[in-house]
Amino acid sequence: MQRKFLVGAVGGAAAVAAVLGVGTHLLSGTESTTGLDRRSTESVGGQKALAADIVAGRTESKYHPLPWVGAKVSGVTCPTGLKAVAGATVTCTGKKSDGKSVDIPVTVVKATSESVTWKFER
Repeated sequence: MQRKFLVGAVGGAAAVAAVLGVGTHLLSGTESTTGLDRRSTESVGGQKALAADIVAGRTESKYHPLPWVGAKVSGVTCPTGLKAVAGATVTCTGKKSDGKSVDIPVTVVKATSESVTWKFER
């Protein structure tokens, strides 16, 4: 009887750990797909781009999704919009809770005329 309880407890703990691991992976993703519409689009060098404030806001909200994933940042800004071209990059900046500045490289993974899939480095 005691052995069955021990096996069940260990199995239950392993299942909880697996669920937490999958949840962490899903919430800690650094990739986003954003539609290109009138509100989210600007022009950078004559090229359609995702607006800088959209990139900054989404990056700030996803940079620290859980206490054990990533450092908390605030005041993220991007110098320009993110061109809607695969491989395009921009470096945004933010402040960590200790006041130190952090550079956040952002890269376009895929772009169409309707959306941009992009990711940032943590």
